[in-house]
Amino acid sequence: MHVTALWICFQVEWKSVTRLCHSKPLLTVNGEFPGPNIAVHEGDNVEVKVTNRVARNTTIHWHGIRQLRTGWADGPAYITQCPIRGGQSYTYKFTVKEQRGTLWWHSHLAWQRASVYGAFIINPRMPYPFSASIQAEVPIIFGEWWIADVEAVENEMTLYGGGPNSSDAYTINGLPGPLYPCSNKDTFIQTVERSKTYMLRIINAALNDELFFSVANHTLTVVEIDAVYTKPFTTTAIMIAPGQTTNVLLTANQVPDSSSMFVMAARPYLTSVFPFDNSTTVGFLKYKDTSPKKSNPPLKPYTSPPYNLPLMEDTVFATQFSNKLRSLASAQYPCNVPKKIDKRVITTIGLNLQDCPVNQTCKGYAGKRFYASMNNQSFVRPSMSLLESHYRNLTTNKLSYNFPEKPPNAFDYTGVDPLTKNMNTEFGTKLLVVPYGTELEIVLQGTSFLNVENHPIHVHGHNFFIVGRGFGNFDVAKDPAHYNLVDPPERNTVAVQVGGWAAIRINADNPGVWFIHCHLEEHTSWGLATGLIVKSGSDPSQCLLPPPEDLPSC
Repeated sequence: MHVTALWICFQVEWKSVTRLCHSKPLLTVNGEFPGPNIAVHEGDNVEVKVTNRVARNTTIHWHGIRQLRTGWADGPAYITQCPIRGGQSYTYKFTVKEQRGTLWWHSHLAWQRASVYGAFIINPRMPYPFSASIQAEVPIIFGEWWIADVEAVENEMTLYGGGPNSSDAYTINGLPGPLYPCSNKDTFIQTVERSKTYMLRIINAALNDELFFSVANHTLTVVEIDAVYTKPFTTTAIMIAPGQTTNVLLTANQVPDSSSMFVMAARPYLTSVFPFDNSTTVGFLKYKDTSPKKSNPPLKPYTSPPYNLPLMEDTVFATQFSNKLRSLASAQYPCNVPKKIDKRVITTIGLNLQDCPVNQTCKGYAGKRFYASMNNQSFVRPSMSLLESHYRNLTTNKLSYNFPEKPPNAFDYTGVDPLTKNMNTEFGTKLLVVPYGTELEIVLQGTSFLNVENHPIHVHGHNFFIVGRGFGNFDVAKDPAHYNLVDPPERNTVAVQVGGWAAIRINADNPGVWFIHCHLEEHTSWGLATGLIVKSGSDPSQCLLPPPEDLPSC
């Protein structure tokens, strides 16, 4: 096994960046936007020293890294660590065990991941389980760009309880593309050679939007999701939710004409009632010109091209795409889905309204405030690290360990009238606690108090298997009989489909405290989150490691 110690230095700092005719200071890592890509090998020991050079707190989360027994390195603020204060440093130490593929890293405090993010690529020990000869591997990271200060957008949303202003552009590797003002030069261009095959490592780092992506006149072969190999299949486009990664193979099998290159484009999959950015970010595949008599085709913006993109409200395509995803389930890469479970938790997820407090101005629907919840519980982050409280057995009346394991009331979750029904959200920090090794099923039931929505739910510290999906209300008496327990997709982030539910199964074999939350940042800010405590087992190898000496304090 390839095992090395990889030492990386991160400097969180300000840098002036110009996009869409506007220049503004941007929070960055090592002065880069997006941040630096990290490439490691399966089995590597990784150490990343993060030095905070700005006058505000920060953290870094290694999205999708399982952090076996090293929850102190996971990164979500006040969940597994107190933030890194201005002028201070913290070294994240972890080992990449039995994982390979495309993941990513990002800040996990407030909305800082709007600009603090990058790819985390794990090179495998063994050859890829597909036969294609790959010419190059290309990270493709989607993001969002705000002309306004993102912190001010978040603060206004929190103050008035309304939907936040949308971003002003989507980006591909930090570049908006020529459909936006002043952005002809801010366009991502990937040069390819005819007949060669390329692996696109696609990451959705956008704050609040699921995205469709396609490459004009080309098909994509999906081979991996969330750093897990899949049964390959071809598609004209993909749907990718915030937090998810998807590796696709693209063969450059076209002949470019004399006036254009081939467009790669991303635009939102619309599942929100709030202001949203309905624009499209564009990059280009530029075929390498092997003829000395021809000049390179000029870069020409497209206003109505054949992008291969689904319509923004194409739930049929999104559903069909998700249904095609299957674990490879081979002898070398088995699908270790739990066939039986020890516990089933059914939780509603979604948005709801609360009456506006007296003498306050509220800008949510009908003059109320937006909140979000899981089983009527709107998560409140504590003032100190939950993991440290758990490890040191600290007690506080602000924490409780009785997260409800089913909705408090049964009703038509996806057909409710928001003007006559209300979740009556409770605010607090209730955690779900399970013994080490619990075979856990969580049914994520969507709701429609404001609109049927697609919620990308991310589970820290564990991968899981999506064993079932459906529209409408989950039926515990009927739906489990139709689960896929042979080759369900294995992920760390599930896009719970519009107006429906998803059932995931987890082998809770990683001791610690793990955040479970919606990866639409606005929803997490409103409380669509909870914490999962996995108790230590009886063997020392089943116990959380002690905290590092440089762990930040609150």
